[in-house]
Amino acid sequence: MLFLYSIDNQTKMGRFIMCVIFLSLFWINEVSLVLGDIGTATSYNPPYTPTKCGGNRADQFPSGNLFVAVSEGLWDNGAACGRRYRLRCLSGNNRPCKEGTIDVKVVDYCTKRPCPSTIVLSSDAFAEISHSQNAKINIEYVQI
Repeated sequence: MLFLYSIDNQTKMGRFIMCVIFLSLFWINEVSLVLGDIGTATSYNPPYTPTKCGGNRADQFPSGNLFVAVSEGLWDNGAACGRRYRLRCLSGNNRPCKEGTIDVKVVDYCTKRPCPSTIVLSSDAFAEISHSQNAKINIEYVQI
């Protein structure tokens, strides 16, 4: 009888350990979902020039028009010019997010006071991550 009892306890212990491992992996996966900073994004439309970074130069804009203007918190007295960020849509009203990430380049300083969001995307960049062009969305962003 003692032998059967210890086998039963070993089975229960094995199940317990498997549950702990499974939950740990789930928790690690959830924690690693957000690796960057969290902010908000809106869009802006042409004309995009002149900008604070490149004035009227056409070569300041990356291919695909994936560029942004940044708010005071990211502007860093102009040091943000040329910085690149990888960002993705996290949430917003009416499920605006598209899957995936985009890489954008800072070409301007948000001139509206107060700035409507952390990062203001060109209309082309915004269309890459959101179904709704006039939405304010929550984003994750990381400098690359």
